[in-house]
Amino acid sequence: MPLSKEKKDALLAEYGQKEGDTGSPEAQIALLHARIQQITEHLRSNRKDFHSRRGLMMLVGKRRRLEGYLRRKDIARYRDLIQRLGIREVKPR
Repeated sequence: MPLSKEKKDALLAEYGQKEGDTGSPEAQIALLHARIQQITEHLRSNRKDFHSRRGLMMLVGKRRRLEGYLRRKDIARYRDLIQRLGIREVKPR
């Protein structure tokens, strides 16, 4: 199930750089983080749903790549974002 329109708009308003911003790394990472949390909750009650587990791993990888990009471009924005979202720091490869 995708994120609701209200939740998505709230995340974009909080993490976007300006009004209507959907393309900034912060906004994309916040949306992916919300979706990851949603799928994780689904997998807690549906342990054998391996198709959703694969989708979760793909989203985690995408979020990790975006975090790495943001870390390379502006480490201050990256550290602020991970603190606000409560996620661990990406180890550079």
